[in-house]
Amino acid sequence: MEKQVTFQHKEKVIEIKGLNKSFGNYHVLKGVDLDLHRGENLAVLGKSGTGKSVLIKIIVGLLSPDEGQVKVLNQYVDQITYKQLLELRLKVGFSFQNSALYDSMTVRQNLEFPLVRNQRKLTKSEVNMAIEEMLDAVGLIQTINQMPSELSGGQRKRIGIARTLILRPEIMLYDEPTAGLDPITCLEINNLINEVQERFHTSSIVITHDLTCAKAVGNRVAMLLDGQFQRMGTFEEVFNTSDERVRPFYDYNFIH
Repeated sequence: MEKQVTFQHKEKVIEIKGLNKSFGNYHVLKGVDLDLHRGENLAVLGKSGTGKSVLIKIIVGLLSPDEGQVKVLNQYVDQITYKQLLELRLKVGFSFQNSALYDSMTVRQNLEFPLVRNQRKLTKSEVNMAIEEMLDAVGLIQTINQMPSELSGGQRKRIGIARTLILRPEIMLYDEPTAGLDPITCLEINNLINEVQERFHTSSIVITHDLTCAKAVGNRVAMLLDGQFQRMGTFEEVFNTSDERVRPFYDYNFIH
């Protein structure tokens, strides 16, 4: 089911204008323009190697743009000090494709680590409460004392999202959240992304090549082609086209 809610009248939490990024002679992003509005889920689609992951690395300051402006929560990412960048990153949660859990730590310790490191004034009781609330939010309170190796791929993905959420970021960046998961687990992750949006009032960019995910979670969909966003709007608006670069993408996902 396509999400129809519009956020165009809300403030912009991410503003990108004229973004260019190259690696040697390989031009990845060629004048990208993109806005993310407060409370919105934006699904960014594109084939592998089109620069989707490069885009979110630039948003959090892990890569620098060659040209253009990247404004996150009213701060220009490439113009702030390193200390300001670290503070900004606490407001931007990054959910990695591989969940990035520490294998030697229990689920509880995985969630405790970022919280204790970044919010040192919390009491042990407050830490425990925050951990249990986040595990409850992702439906995995029963795994609190388990090791990552004991969890399924979908459970690890959920724990990774919980660990990102525990710092209560304003913006969530999801990198291929359904990659490598079976169809039923994909649906569960899609539902979780929507629940996070509603419960924690996050603004999110969801990087994916999974059209079912994009349709389920995206208030808007943006299609990255040839280094630029060529199509943007609702899911139906993006794919209601005869563009030869877009139709095969749809056909592969839904007809193949």
